[in-house]
Parts: sequence; C-alpha cells; structure tokens
Amino acid sequence: MAPFHLAVAFLGVLAQQDFGNDQFSDEQAAAQAAGALCQCFIMIIVAIPTIIGMWKIFVKAGKPGWAAIIPIYNFIVLLEIVGRPVWWFILLFIPCVGFIIQIIIYLDLAKSFGRGSGFGIGLVFLPFIFFPILGFGDARYLGPAVPQPGSSQM
Repeated sequence: MAPFHLAVAFLGVLAQQDFGNDQFSDEQAAAQAAGALCQCFIMIIVAIPTIIGMWKIFVKAGKPGWAAIIPIYNFIVLLEIVGRPVWWFILLFIPCVGFIIQIIIYLDLAKSFGRGSGFGIGLVFLPFIFFPILGFGDARYLGPAVPQPGSSQM
C-alpha cells in the first residue's frame, strides 16, 4: 500500500471514531482511544519501511528520493519510473479500478527492476517488506517496463 493510501486509511479510521458521543463511559472512551492509538502506531510501523524503500527505489531510477515523502507526487513519479502515462493517477480515485491500477503499476515496477510477477504481487500486498528489498537489494533499474511510443522496444 502506497503511503498515499495509508494516509487515506488513517483519515478513514479517524472519521469512524465518535469522540463526542456521551453514550460511552469513560472506560469505553479510553479503550476506543487506545485502540485508535494502536492503529496509528501500526500504520506508522508499516509506512516507515515502505517510504524508506520507495526513497531508495526512486534514487536507483534516477529520480529525487525526497519525492517518496510527498503523498500525491510520489505516485506520479512512480508512474514515470514504470513508463505509464501520468493521467493514470486519476484512475486511482475510481472505486475498484484504483486497486487494479495499483496492481498493474506495482507489477510494472517489479519488471522495471528485473523482477517477476510474484515480486510485483509482494509489492502490492506486503509493501513494507518488498519495497525495502527492492530499494536496498541488488536489483538495478532497467528502464520503464512499458515501451514508450516511438521507441524501438518490442
């Protein structure tokens, strides 16, 4: 899950919390707050290795590493790395289509670094493990996985 999606998930968790409802006792409110705090802590633990791995991937691909920490821009840079058009970013906001587009982009990212489809699926479902492996491992950027118009790739 990209950091952008983690931020959206975090906002969704906060939106579901009912902090102003007087129906709960103090103990229940404290338990809800502790649960929300645990969720935030887990999301941070997942996000940090993903962002660090994405930073290293961007540097390997010749892009600025700091782009990994800018929520929308990082996915635009990812689209440039894999060779997909930038307008695909808009497709991420369409329900169900966004997840499929994310899978395609991560599969292309794996191909751009000489990895297979299994590694791309790992990027989709376990990004906090597979992004650092790709960023810190011996994989080299081979160029965009998608042939550009007018290029001689087949």
